[in-house]
Amino acid sequence: MKRRNLLLGLAGATAVTTLPRIAAAQDTLTIVATTGMIADTARRIAGPLAEVRGLMGPGVDPHSYRQTRSDIVAITRADLVLWHGLYLEAQMEEFFKRLETSRNVVAVGEAVPSDLLLRHADYENKADPHVWMAPELWRPVALRVRDALIDARPEHAEIFTANAEVFVAEIDALVAYAHETLAKVPEPARVLVTAHDAFGYFGRAYGFEVLGIQGISTESEAGLQRIRMLVDTLVTRDIKAVFVESSVSDRNIRALVEGAAAQGHDVRIGGELFSDAMGQADTYEGTYIGMLDHNITVIARALGADVPAQGMSGKLSAGI
Repeated sequence: MKRRNLLLGLAGATAVTTLPRIAAAQDTLTIVATTGMIADTARRIAGPLAEVRGLMGPGVDPHSYRQTRSDIVAITRADLVLWHGLYLEAQMEEFFKRLETSRNVVAVGEAVPSDLLLRHADYENKADPHVWMAPELWRPVALRVRDALIDARPEHAEIFTANAEVFVAEIDALVAYAHETLAKVPEPARVLVTAHDAFGYFGRAYGFEVLGIQGISTESEAGLQRIRMLVDTLVTRDIKAVFVESSVSDRNIRALVEGAAAQGHDVRIGGELFSDAMGQADTYEGTYIGMLDHNITVIARALGADVPAQGMSGKLSAGI
């Protein structure tokens, strides 16, 4: 009975009335996921039926990440490997594509319909991979994770489906909060200046102009000309706040602040955003929902909106 109650708590009280037997410990699905966002999604949908290892923890940049020897061992032993694709894990892409021929390896980010992907002049022949920044686009990714789990353990399809429904409902609530909260930012202030161009989908979804110092990949260099241009933009458009990112050095953002100050314009750092990695493990910000709740709340507050002190559901860390 205790085990049954646990599953009902994960899947939602109305989602399932009868559930299959929980697998024995030796049957637990072992999953390796590249990013924290994918790992959290897999944990939410698999529940206790899987052990999920995320390769890239808080503050880790997936654009430049290279697999370690221990990563390779974990990947080759896993029942299921979930990676993002869309050239996010640029240094690992060839490795995963070779592995797909012999292992259960799924690029879940590529579930987003191609006509919803953004292209970028500096990222020739490739799409912007940062689809998690607009939770609307994370729905198909979550459903692709669900399908990968069902393919790996079809006997637990009912549980995975119920848990995915609960998770997608939370995504939908996050979408509603984002639209309501970000609409409170005065229109002239809807300019988001960040360390690299990771917020394109966010900008498109919520009506913000996004200006990144570096390009879509942090592998691109930020030239002095780009920094000078952004300093001039801050001054001429009277932009009051810029944002650092948890997985990118703050050096270039601080150069913007100093450059604007040299021209007599006061710009402050509006807060730290989670771009390519989530917050610390075992915190609300260390979940996909919490990561986006944090970003939405911090951006809206810094740019002039009156927002809840601790986010969508009062779970954000105090003092952000």
